[in-house]
Amino acid sequence: MTSSNTSAAAGLSVERIPVPASPDAADAADFQAFQQLREAHALELWGNLDRCATFAEAVHFWQGNEYEERQVFLARLDGTVIGSGTLTLPLSENTTTAGVDVLVHAGFRRRGFGSRILAVVEELAVERGRVSFDAYCGEPIAPLEAGVELLQAKSGSGGVPLAAASTSFALHHGYSLEQVETNSTLAFPVPEAFLRGLRADALESSEGYSVLGWRNDCPDDLVVAFARLKSLMSTEVPIAGLGWEGEEWDVARVRKEEATYASSGIDTAVCVARRDDTGELAAYTVLTHRTEAPAVIYQEDTLVAPGHRGHRLGMLVKVDNLRRANELWPDATSVMTWNAVENQHMLAINIALGFKPTGFEGEWQKRLG
Repeated sequence: MTSSNTSAAAGLSVERIPVPASPDAADAADFQAFQQLREAHALELWGNLDRCATFAEAVHFWQGNEYEERQVFLARLDGTVIGSGTLTLPLSENTTTAGVDVLVHAGFRRRGFGSRILAVVEELAVERGRVSFDAYCGEPIAPLEAGVELLQAKSGSGGVPLAAASTSFALHHGYSLEQVETNSTLAFPVPEAFLRGLRADALESSEGYSVLGWRNDCPDDLVVAFARLKSLMSTEVPIAGLGWEGEEWDVARVRKEEATYASSGIDTAVCVARRDDTGELAAYTVLTHRTEAPAVIYQEDTLVAPGHRGHRLGMLVKVDNLRRANELWPDATSVMTWNAVENQHMLAINIALGFKPTGFEGEWQKRLG
């Protein structure tokens, strides 16, 4: 299926492109152009590809799955690729929402092309019954540290530079800033003696809990309990006014995620805390590593379930997972993570581990009606 729209700007077209079945598929040329745009933007903004998905990862992600439909668009001006758009449509929960993203090549900005791409994806989302659009924009931390004027998030915590091009674009198109996340980076490897000291401190408050870990595939005897924890991740972290419904995770959804990671060349390390007397899983944390980008580890989800907080389990599972990562991925040089600015407890754990702010991400929303 292909959707197209020609704008008032002569020669501009916005067309949906196919996502190849595999990275080496014969029909991957358009998707390669999409990936090249994103890599060029990352290099322009950050000077590296640390925050950019690998080609294999992007292929498997944008194929979508039974939980979310994902669409990719290329914008061409007289046949030359000058921008892209994406549309994500949740299928299990949050079925009145859509995720949108727009990117225009640096040499073609401020000419209305981004507005045309956004109009195409928004129109398609409306056709699918979506009445709320979500968008994200990450940028380096330097302007915030320099004390520029900020647009405050509706959450009441954090803000983004008011004069930034991304801010102007979002506001012009009716989006409001709901939340800001801090992007933090930790130098790697983390000294073992330092981690042992943090672990010893955490153990003083975590009597009655044990830490278990696995690589890539959750053990069969833990997967049901692990799925319950992952369901909590969508309801127990700060989401400001974004109004998302909780995600329902079961064994099939966990296994689907694991299979997608594996086919994308992503290695994972998971640590969980388990209550000794009941066997209940109380906390978990996930690290991911890409073989095509060995220098960077991503700190993904970390959650301590209600009823188990106050025992320093967040620190305990993070420390143990970093100790394992020192052995699993010795070529890595950094760990990167994101946290909502209002999530002060998790940010404090990251600061204690040595994470330093390196960027921010504005989380925007537009509601129709």
